[in-house]
Amino acid sequence: MDIRRLHDFPGRAAGRLLIVPIVLIIVIITVALVSPSDVYLSPLLVIAPALTASFAGPWRTAIIAAAAVVAQVVITALDGGVGTTNHVWQFAALVLLSAVVVFFCYLREAHSQQLSRVRVVAETAQRVLLRPPPEQLGPLRVAWRYLTADADAQIGGDLFAVVRPDPTRSRVVIGDVRGKGLAAIGEASVVLGAFREGARHCETLPALVRAMEESVSADIEDAGDIEQDPGEHFVTALVLDLPDASGRGAMINCGHPPPLLLRDGQVTVLESTDPAPPLGLGSLGTPGLHSDTFTFAEGDTLLLYTDGVIEARSPEGTFYPLAERAATFPLTGPEELLHHLLQDMTAHTEGRLSDDVAVLAIKQTPHRQAPAPHPQPILRRA
Repeated sequence: MDIRRLHDFPGRAAGRLLIVPIVLIIVIITVALVSPSDVYLSPLLVIAPALTASFAGPWRTAIIAAAAVVAQVVITALDGGVGTTNHVWQFAALVLLSAVVVFFCYLREAHSQQLSRVRVVAETAQRVLLRPPPEQLGPLRVAWRYLTADADAQIGGDLFAVVRPDPTRSRVVIGDVRGKGLAAIGEASVVLGAFREGARHCETLPALVRAMEESVSADIEDAGDIEQDPGEHFVTALVLDLPDASGRGAMINCGHPPPLLLRDGQVTVLESTDPAPPLGLGSLGTPGLHSDTFTFAEGDTLLLYTDGVIEARSPEGTFYPLAERAATFPLTGPEELLHHLLQDMTAHTEGRLSDDVAVLAIKQTPHRQAPAPHPQPILRRA
Protein backbone atom coordinates (compact mmCIF):
# COMPACT_ATOMS: atom_id res chain seq x y z
CA MET A 1 0.00 0.00 0.00
CA ASP A 2 1.25 3.51 -0.83
CA ILE A 3 1.61 5.19 2.54
CA ARG A 4 1.26 8.62 0.91
CA ARG A 5 -2.37 7.86 0.20
CA LEU A 6 -3.31 6.77 3.70
CA HIS A 7 -4.62 10.26 4.50
CA ASP A 8 -7.53 9.50 2.20
CA PHE A 9 -8.73 6.77 4.56
CA PRO A 10 -11.92 7.52 6.51
CA GLY A 11 -11.60 8.45 10.17
CA ARG A 12 -12.43 4.97 11.42
CA ALA A 13 -9.64 3.33 9.42
CA ALA A 14 -7.18 6.05 10.47
CA GLY A 15 -8.15 5.37 14.09
CA ARG A 16 -7.26 1.71 13.67
CA LEU A 17 -3.90 2.64 12.17
CA LEU A 18 -2.97 4.55 15.35
CA ILE A 19 -2.04 1.21 16.85
CA VAL A 20 1.06 1.21 14.60
CA PRO A 21 2.83 4.28 16.12
CA ILE A 22 1.72 3.24 19.62
CA VAL A 23 3.27 -0.20 19.18
CA LEU A 24 6.36 1.47 17.71
CA ILE A 25 6.76 3.65 20.82
CA ILE A 26 6.41 0.63 23.10
CA VAL A 27 8.97 -1.32 21.09
CA ILE A 28 11.46 1.57 21.18
CA ILE A 29 11.04 1.94 24.96
CA THR A 30 11.57 -1.79 25.49
CA VAL A 31 14.63 -2.05 23.25
CA ALA A 32 16.14 1.15 24.67
CA LEU A 33 15.89 -0.18 28.23
CA VAL A 34 17.52 -3.55 27.46
CA SER A 35 20.24 -2.15 25.19
CA PRO A 36 23.70 -1.10 26.46
CA SER A 37 23.88 2.33 28.13
CA ASP A 38 26.04 3.74 25.37
CA VAL A 39 23.40 2.98 22.72
CA TYR A 40 20.81 5.75 22.31
CA LEU A 41 17.60 4.63 20.62
CA SER A 42 15.26 7.25 22.01
CA PRO A 43 15.81 9.63 19.02
CA LEU A 44 13.92 7.05 16.96
CA LEU A 45 10.74 8.09 18.80
CA VAL A 46 10.27 10.94 16.30
CA ILE A 47 9.30 8.29 13.75
CA ALA A 48 5.98 7.78 15.59
CA PRO A 49 4.51 11.29 15.03
CA ALA A 50 6.01 11.45 11.53
CA LEU A 51 4.30 8.17 10.65
CA THR A 52 1.00 9.30 12.19
CA ALA A 53 1.02 12.50 10.12
CA SER A 54 0.91 10.41 6.94
CA PHE A 55 -2.62 9.14 7.66
CA ALA A 56 -4.14 11.16 10.52
CA GLY A 57 -4.98 14.77 11.26
CA PRO A 58 -3.08 17.26 13.42
CA TRP A 59 -4.90 16.39 16.67
CA ARG A 60 -4.11 12.69 16.52
CA THR A 61 -0.58 13.48 15.42
CA ALA A 62 -0.18 15.80 18.41
CA ILE A 63 -1.39 13.04 20.76
CA ILE A 64 1.16 10.58 19.38
CA ALA A 65 3.85 13.29 19.54
CA ALA A 66 3.02 13.88 23.21
CA ALA A 67 3.19 10.13 23.83
CA ALA A 68 6.63 10.06 22.19
CA VAL A 69 7.81 12.92 24.44
CA VAL A 70 6.52 11.08 27.52
CA ALA A 71 8.30 7.95 26.33
CA GLN A 72 11.53 9.98 26.03
CA VAL A 73 11.10 11.12 29.65
CA VAL A 74 10.45 7.52 30.79
CA ILE A 75 13.56 6.21 29.02
CA THR A 76 15.70 9.02 30.43
CA ALA A 77 14.40 8.50 33.99
CA LEU A 78 14.89 4.71 33.94
CA ASP A 79 18.38 5.13 32.49
CA GLY A 80 19.23 7.57 35.25
CA GLY A 81 20.26 10.25 32.78
CA VAL A 82 17.92 13.03 33.89
CA GLY A 83 19.67 16.37 33.63
CA THR A 84 22.59 15.21 31.52
CA THR A 85 23.47 17.34 28.53
CA ASN A 86 22.96 14.49 26.06
CA HIS A 87 19.44 13.67 27.24
CA VAL A 88 18.46 17.34 27.46
CA TRP A 89 19.40 17.87 23.82
CA GLN A 90 17.60 14.65 22.78
CA PHE A 91 14.48 15.82 24.61
CA ALA A 92 14.64 19.31 23.04
CA ALA A 93 15.21 17.87 19.55
CA LEU A 94 12.25 15.49 19.92
CA VAL A 95 9.93 18.29 21.09
CA LEU A 96 11.05 20.57 18.25
CA LEU A 97 10.73 17.93 15.52
CA SER A 98 7.33 16.80 16.85
CA ALA A 99 6.07 20.40 16.79
CA VAL A 100 7.27 20.81 13.19
CA VAL A 101 5.53 17.56 12.17
CA VAL A 102 2.25 18.64 13.81
CA PHE A 103 2.46 22.10 12.18
CA PHE A 104 2.94 20.71 8.68
CA CYS A 105 0.19 18.16 9.32
CA TYR A 106 -2.09 21.10 10.16
CA LEU A 107 -1.13 22.88 6.93
CA ARG A 108 -1.77 19.73 4.90
CA GLU A 109 -5.17 19.27 6.55
CA ALA A 110 -6.16 22.87 5.81
CA HIS A 111 -5.09 22.46 2.17
CA SER A 112 -6.99 19.18 1.92
CA GLN A 113 -10.18 20.78 3.24
CA GLN A 114 -9.81 23.69 0.82
CA LEU A 115 -9.32 21.26 -2.07
CA SER A 116 -12.40 19.30 -1.00
CA ARG A 117 -14.47 22.50 -1.06
CA VAL A 118 -13.15 23.35 -4.51
CA ARG A 119 -14.09 19.89 -5.75
CA VAL A 120 -17.61 20.22 -4.35
CA VAL A 121 -18.02 23.61 -6.03
CA ALA A 122 -16.64 22.23 -9.31
CA GLU A 123 -18.98 19.24 -9.20
CA THR A 124 -21.93 21.55 -8.49
CA ALA A 125 -20.87 23.80 -11.38
CA GLN A 126 -20.66 20.77 -13.66
CA ARG A 127 -24.18 19.67 -12.84
CA VAL A 128 -25.58 23.19 -13.22
CA LEU A 129 -23.78 23.74 -16.52
CA LEU A 130 -24.18 20.31 -18.12
CA ARG A 131 -27.56 19.46 -16.57
CA PRO A 132 -26.95 15.72 -17.03
CA PRO A 133 -29.82 14.21 -19.04
CA PRO A 134 -32.15 11.67 -17.42
CA GLU A 135 -31.78 7.98 -18.23
CA GLN A 136 -34.91 8.04 -20.43
CA LEU A 137 -35.93 10.80 -22.83
CA GLY A 138 -38.88 9.76 -24.96
CA PRO A 139 -37.82 6.54 -26.69
CA LEU A 140 -34.13 7.21 -25.99
CA ARG A 141 -32.11 5.61 -23.23
CA VAL A 142 -29.17 7.84 -22.34
CA ALA A 143 -25.96 7.34 -20.39
CA TRP A 144 -22.97 9.65 -20.01
CA ARG A 145 -19.54 9.87 -18.44
CA TYR A 146 -17.21 12.80 -17.90
CA LEU A 147 -13.54 12.50 -16.94
CA THR A 148 -11.12 15.40 -16.56
CA ALA A 149 -7.42 15.24 -17.23
CA ASP A 150 -6.89 17.56 -14.26
CA ALA A 151 -7.31 15.39 -11.16
CA ASP A 152 -8.13 18.45 -9.01
CA ALA A 153 -11.00 19.60 -11.25
CA GLN A 154 -14.34 17.98 -11.94
CA ILE A 155 -15.15 19.93 -15.08
CA GLY A 156 -13.23 20.99 -18.14
CA GLY A 157 -13.81 22.09 -21.71
CA ASP A 158 -15.92 19.15 -22.95
CA LEU A 159 -19.68 19.56 -23.11
CA PHE A 160 -22.86 17.75 -24.03
CA ALA A 161 -26.62 18.20 -23.73
CA VAL A 162 -29.83 16.44 -24.73
CA VAL A 163 -33.12 18.36 -24.94
CA ARG A 164 -36.68 17.60 -25.99
CA PRO A 165 -37.89 20.68 -27.91
CA ASP A 166 -41.28 18.99 -28.36
CA PRO A 167 -42.82 15.56 -27.60
CA THR A 168 -41.80 14.15 -31.01
CA ARG A 169 -38.02 14.59 -31.16
CA SER A 170 -34.77 15.00 -29.27
CA ARG A 171 -31.80 17.18 -30.09
CA VAL A 172 -28.27 16.44 -28.97
CA VAL A 173 -24.98 18.31 -28.89
CA ILE A 174 -21.52 17.18 -27.87
CA GLY A 175 -18.54 19.48 -28.16
CA ASP A 176 -15.01 20.29 -27.13
CA VAL A 177 -13.78 23.78 -26.31
CA ARG A 178 -10.27 24.61 -27.44
CA GLY A 179 -8.14 24.28 -24.33
CA LYS A 180 -9.03 22.50 -21.13
CA GLY A 181 -9.49 22.94 -17.42
CA LEU A 182 -11.48 25.53 -15.48
CA ALA A 183 -10.66 28.33 -17.94
CA ALA A 184 -12.86 26.64 -20.55
CA ILE A 185 -16.02 26.63 -18.41
CA GLY A 186 -17.16 30.05 -19.60
CA GLU A 187 -16.79 29.09 -23.25
CA ALA A 188 -18.65 25.81 -22.71
CA SER A 189 -21.49 27.71 -21.04
CA VAL A 190 -21.85 29.94 -24.12
CA VAL A 191 -22.21 26.92 -26.41
CA LEU A 192 -24.66 25.10 -24.16
CA GLY A 193 -26.77 28.21 -23.65
CA ALA A 194 -26.94 28.81 -27.40
CA PHE A 195 -27.86 25.18 -28.06
CA ARG A 196 -30.62 24.98 -25.46
CA GLU A 197 -32.15 28.23 -26.64
CA GLY A 198 -31.89 27.40 -30.34
CA ALA A 199 -33.03 23.78 -29.99
CA ARG A 200 -36.45 24.98 -28.85
CA HIS A 201 -36.93 27.73 -31.41
CA CYS A 202 -35.19 26.62 -34.61
CA GLU A 203 -37.26 24.35 -36.82
CA THR A 204 -34.38 22.87 -38.81
CA LEU A 205 -30.93 21.59 -37.88
CA PRO A 206 -29.08 24.06 -40.15
CA ALA A 207 -31.00 26.93 -38.55
CA LEU A 208 -29.99 25.65 -35.10
CA VAL A 209 -26.30 25.44 -36.01
CA ARG A 210 -26.39 28.91 -37.58
CA ALA A 211 -27.94 30.31 -34.39
CA MET A 212 -25.25 28.61 -32.32
CA GLU A 213 -22.51 29.97 -34.59
CA GLU A 214 -23.84 33.52 -34.28
CA SER A 215 -24.05 33.30 -30.50
CA VAL A 216 -20.65 31.67 -30.06
CA SER A 217 -18.91 34.09 -32.45
CA ALA A 218 -20.39 37.05 -30.57
CA ASP A 219 -19.80 35.90 -27.00
CA ILE A 220 -16.94 33.39 -26.81
CA GLU A 221 -14.18 36.02 -26.64
CA ASP A 222 -15.89 37.65 -23.65
CA ALA A 223 -16.44 34.32 -21.90
CA GLY A 224 -12.96 32.90 -22.59
CA ASP A 225 -9.70 33.66 -20.85
CA ILE A 226 -8.10 35.69 -23.61
CA GLU A 227 -5.33 37.04 -21.34
CA GLN A 228 -3.97 33.61 -20.43
CA ASP A 229 -4.91 32.10 -23.79
CA PRO A 230 -4.75 34.82 -26.48
CA GLY A 231 -5.08 32.46 -29.46
CA GLU A 232 -8.19 31.65 -31.49
CA HIS A 233 -11.17 30.48 -29.48
CA PHE A 234 -13.47 27.94 -31.10
CA VAL A 235 -15.49 24.86 -30.29
CA THR A 236 -15.78 21.61 -32.21
CA ALA A 237 -19.33 20.33 -32.03
CA LEU A 238 -21.63 17.61 -33.29
CA VAL A 239 -25.33 18.51 -33.39
CA LEU A 240 -28.00 15.87 -33.99
CA ASP A 241 -31.74 15.78 -34.52
CA LEU A 242 -33.41 12.48 -33.55
CA PRO A 243 -37.14 12.26 -34.37
CA ASP A 244 -38.99 9.60 -32.38
CA ALA A 245 -41.00 7.87 -35.05
CA SER A 246 -39.11 8.18 -38.34
CA GLY A 247 -36.25 5.77 -37.64
CA ARG A 248 -33.91 8.35 -39.15
CA GLY A 249 -31.52 10.82 -37.62
CA ALA A 250 -29.76 13.91 -38.92
CA MET A 251 -26.49 15.50 -37.92
CA ILE A 252 -24.22 18.44 -38.69
CA ASN A 253 -20.59 17.97 -37.82
CA CYS A 254 -18.65 21.13 -36.95
CA GLY A 255 -15.12 19.76 -36.91
CA HIS A 256 -15.85 17.11 -34.28
CA PRO A 257 -14.91 13.40 -34.23
CA PRO A 258 -17.63 11.41 -36.03
CA PRO A 259 -20.13 9.40 -33.98
CA LEU A 260 -20.32 5.62 -34.02
CA LEU A 261 -23.50 3.69 -34.79
CA LEU A 262 -23.62 0.30 -33.08
CA ARG A 263 -26.03 -2.25 -34.54
CA ASP A 264 -26.03 -6.05 -34.11
CA GLY A 265 -22.35 -6.20 -33.18
CA GLN A 266 -21.34 -4.01 -36.14
CA VAL A 267 -19.84 -0.53 -35.79
CA THR A 268 -20.37 2.14 -38.44
CA VAL A 269 -18.46 5.42 -38.38
CA LEU A 270 -20.91 8.15 -39.39
CA GLU A 271 -18.62 10.41 -41.40
CA SER A 272 -19.99 13.73 -42.55
CA THR A 273 -20.03 14.27 -46.31
CA ASP A 274 -19.68 18.04 -45.93
CA PRO A 275 -18.54 19.05 -42.43
CA ALA A 276 -18.86 22.63 -41.21
CA PRO A 277 -16.03 24.57 -39.53
CA PRO A 278 -15.91 24.63 -35.72
CA LEU A 279 -18.20 27.04 -33.93
CA GLY A 280 -16.65 30.45 -33.39
CA LEU A 281 -14.86 30.51 -36.73
CA GLY A 282 -17.66 32.42 -38.44
CA SER A 283 -15.14 34.34 -40.50
CA LEU A 284 -14.61 31.13 -42.48
CA GLY A 285 -18.26 31.25 -43.51
CA THR A 286 -20.89 28.53 -43.31
CA PRO A 287 -22.69 28.72 -46.66
CA GLY A 288 -25.40 26.14 -47.14
CA LEU A 289 -24.96 24.06 -44.03
CA HIS A 290 -25.41 20.42 -44.98
CA SER A 291 -27.05 17.90 -42.66
CA ASP A 292 -26.28 14.20 -43.09
CA THR A 293 -29.03 11.64 -42.45
CA PHE A 294 -28.61 8.11 -41.14
CA THR A 295 -30.78 5.22 -40.06
CA PHE A 296 -31.40 5.13 -36.32
CA ALA A 297 -33.76 2.22 -35.77
CA GLU A 298 -35.02 0.40 -32.72
CA GLY A 299 -32.14 -1.29 -30.89
CA ASP A 300 -29.45 0.94 -32.43
CA THR A 301 -27.00 2.79 -30.19
CA LEU A 302 -25.19 6.03 -30.96
CA LEU A 303 -21.83 6.56 -29.29
CA LEU A 304 -20.77 10.21 -29.14
CA TYR A 305 -17.39 11.19 -27.73
CA THR A 306 -14.76 13.91 -27.59
CA ASP A 307 -11.24 13.61 -28.94
CA GLY A 308 -9.91 12.77 -25.47
CA VAL A 309 -11.11 9.21 -26.16
CA ILE A 310 -9.48 8.57 -29.53
CA GLU A 311 -6.33 10.50 -28.55
CA ALA A 312 -5.83 8.53 -25.34
CA ARG A 313 -2.47 6.81 -25.61
CA SER A 314 -0.89 3.75 -24.13
CA PRO A 315 2.54 4.08 -22.45
CA GLU A 316 3.99 2.97 -25.82
CA GLY A 317 2.24 5.87 -27.60
CA THR A 318 -0.53 3.86 -29.32
CA PHE A 319 -3.85 5.68 -29.74
CA TYR A 320 -6.96 4.03 -28.32
CA PRO A 321 -8.75 2.15 -31.18
CA LEU A 322 -12.30 3.13 -30.26
CA ALA A 323 -14.22 1.78 -33.28
CA GLU A 324 -12.35 -1.52 -33.16
CA ARG A 325 -12.83 -1.98 -29.43
CA ALA A 326 -16.47 -0.84 -29.43
CA ALA A 327 -17.37 -3.78 -31.69
CA THR A 328 -16.32 -6.18 -28.91
CA PHE A 329 -18.45 -4.69 -26.14
CA PRO A 330 -21.75 -6.36 -25.22
CA LEU A 331 -24.70 -4.15 -26.19
CA THR A 332 -26.92 -4.74 -23.18
CA GLY A 333 -27.56 -1.04 -22.62
CA PRO A 334 -25.95 2.42 -22.68
CA GLU A 335 -24.71 2.22 -19.08
CA GLU A 336 -23.06 -1.13 -19.62
CA LEU A 337 -21.52 0.08 -22.89
CA LEU A 338 -19.88 3.06 -21.22
CA HIS A 339 -18.75 0.92 -18.30
CA HIS A 340 -16.91 -1.44 -20.66
CA LEU A 341 -15.57 1.46 -22.73
CA LEU A 342 -14.02 3.40 -19.87
CA GLN A 343 -12.71 0.24 -18.21
CA ASP A 344 -11.04 -0.77 -21.47
CA MET A 345 -9.69 2.73 -22.15
CA THR A 346 -8.29 2.99 -18.61
CA ALA A 347 -6.50 -0.32 -19.08
CA HIS A 348 -5.12 0.90 -22.43
CA THR A 349 -3.73 4.12 -20.94
CA GLU A 350 -2.90 2.63 -17.53
CA GLY A 351 -5.03 5.34 -15.95
CA ARG A 352 -3.24 8.34 -17.45
CA LEU A 353 -5.37 10.87 -19.35
CA SER A 354 -3.83 13.69 -21.36
CA ASP A 355 -7.16 15.37 -22.20
CA ASP A 356 -10.70 15.62 -20.88
CA VAL A 357 -13.06 12.83 -21.90
CA ALA A 358 -16.83 13.04 -22.45
CA VAL A 359 -18.86 10.14 -23.82
CA LEU A 360 -22.58 9.89 -24.47
CA ALA A 361 -24.42 6.68 -25.38
CA ILE A 362 -27.96 6.90 -26.78
CA LYS A 363 -30.05 3.82 -27.50
CA GLN A 364 -33.26 3.80 -29.52
CA THR A 365 -35.96 1.83 -27.70
CA PRO A 366 -39.47 0.96 -28.91
CA HIS A 367 -41.34 4.16 -29.67
CA ARG A 368 -44.43 4.81 -27.60
CA GLN A 369 -46.93 7.17 -29.13
CA ALA A 370 -47.69 9.99 -26.73
CA PRO A 371 -51.31 9.78 -25.57
CA ALA A 372 -53.63 12.36 -27.04
CA PRO A 373 -54.62 15.05 -24.54
CA HIS A 374 -58.05 14.68 -23.00
CA PRO A 375 -60.50 17.30 -24.25
CA GLN A 376 -61.21 19.93 -21.65
CA PRO A 377 -64.88 20.43 -20.72
CA ILE A 378 -66.39 23.64 -21.98
CA LEU A 379 -67.89 25.68 -19.18
CA ARG A 380 -70.97 27.62 -20.10
CA ARG A 381 -72.59 30.31 -18.10
CA ALA A 382 -76.14 29.61 -17.10
